[in-house]
Amino acid sequence: MRTDDFDYPLPDELIAQAPAEPRDSCRLLVLDREDGHVEHKTFTDIIDYLEPGDLVVANKTRVLPARLVGKKRGTGGVCETLLLKRREDIDAMGHVWECLVNPGKRLKQPGIVIEYRAGGLHAPDSAPVVLTGTIVDFVEDSKGGRLVRFDAVGTDPATGEPRTLDEAIHAAGHVPLPPYITQYEGDPEKYQTVYAMHEEHSAAAPTAGLHFTPELIERIQAKGVKWATVELEVGIDTFRLVTEDDPTQHVMHTERYHVPQEVVDAVHATKAAGHRVIAVGTTSVRSLESAWEGGEEGDACGVSALRFPEEPGDIVARENATTNLYLMPGSTYHVVDAMITNFHVPRSTLMMLVSAFATREEIMAAYQAAIDEKYRFLSFGDAMFIH
Repeated sequence: MRTDDFDYPLPDELIAQAPAEPRDSCRLLVLDREDGHVEHKTFTDIIDYLEPGDLVVANKTRVLPARLVGKKRGTGGVCETLLLKRREDIDAMGHVWECLVNPGKRLKQPGIVIEYRAGGLHAPDSAPVVLTGTIVDFVEDSKGGRLVRFDAVGTDPATGEPRTLDEAIHAAGHVPLPPYITQYEGDPEKYQTVYAMHEEHSAAAPTAGLHFTPELIERIQAKGVKWATVELEVGIDTFRLVTEDDPTQHVMHTERYHVPQEVVDAVHATKAAGHRVIAVGTTSVRSLESAWEGGEEGDACGVSALRFPEEPGDIVARENATTNLYLMPGSTYHVVDAMITNFHVPRSTLMMLVSAFATREEIMAAYQAAIDEKYRFLSFGDAMFIH
């Protein structure tokens, strides 16, 4: 198995630059993994493939306004910072974040200060500075990450009270769209799912869920299909390609996730009744499969790496756990019976994940069919249902 096995030619014009409107009007490619048969539908047709008693599990995480554009104090050079993870192990007050910074070569030295103005990306020089970021250190075992301490500046104009750090980040920040979306200037809320929680923890959206509307969810539940949510805090590494020729040498990124007891109970009841667990997106897949406790990977934190043959075990509740689960052909799925997903970047761990659920040959054939039929790809693109 080589990383090249998960590559395919993706025409630039098929990379979606805006979401479908309405959300559930996008196209849906249905792949039957028993025989590789493909059908072409509309996303609203997903209800026809769900059966009473099935359980749909979605990731309710919400995207942070994690893209900050500011200027280096003293020189005025433009700097971009992407918030990845709050490091409360370093600062209990939550002021220190793990970030990606650009230009990285100019932001090496601890003590460098970046100033961010209200309005962020398009803020005039007259806009007030609402946030500062101070370079603390490099992030160990990362590709150019930095530890940055953030501090709010000034007062909230609405209350006259000192700004909290979260208020300052919201005043200066923007929702970070993936780097391949270069033309979208619409409502950033379109890059959030309609069922997202209030708290914001992710650097990227669980994009397979973007296709659902409240009305479609209501129709699904009215059919007798159960709906449940987990949370996985999506990291920016989800956009990174596998650069090693041998994919087993790739170091999988770690993400925080939560699978509550009520979801575990719903999975148990669904399986006992002979029905299916259907994951919305690869992040829900990773949450559910990471919560499987059995064999060598079943530790108290739910941390998993490569996983292969069948072993006894069970799904268990996970609260504030971390996972680096890496699913590729040969891996075993224990919880998920079907999945809704988008079309993924070539040479990515997500291509390997879906190829572990169906087969590599079926996935590549389905992707070629989607290209032939001019489907829209990646985060704002069309959907697949693999069952």
